[in-house]
Amino acid sequence: MTWYIIKLIVLLPLVCGLLVGCLYAWRKLEARLPKNQQTRMVQLKETMMLSPGLRLAVIEFEGQKLLVSVSRSGVTLVDKQQ
Repeated sequence: MTWYIIKLIVLLPLVCGLLVGCLYAWRKLEARLPKNQQTRMVQLKETMMLSPGLRLAVIEFEGQKLLVSVSRSGVTLVDKQQ
């Protein structure tokens, strides 16, 4: 009985940690999965991480390409191309 309790004390936190780690990884990687964007009016063409809190993104909308800066404080239009 003592051996069972020792294994339970060791393995239960390990299994819970693996579960939390898998959920965290799924949440982070889900945004990178390809989606069906052919039928949408707004398409995200490319993103590039500049720093941990700052990202550049190219968005296509009605034939125009928009370069936007995305940060924790909001989204800012950097450039527009016809």
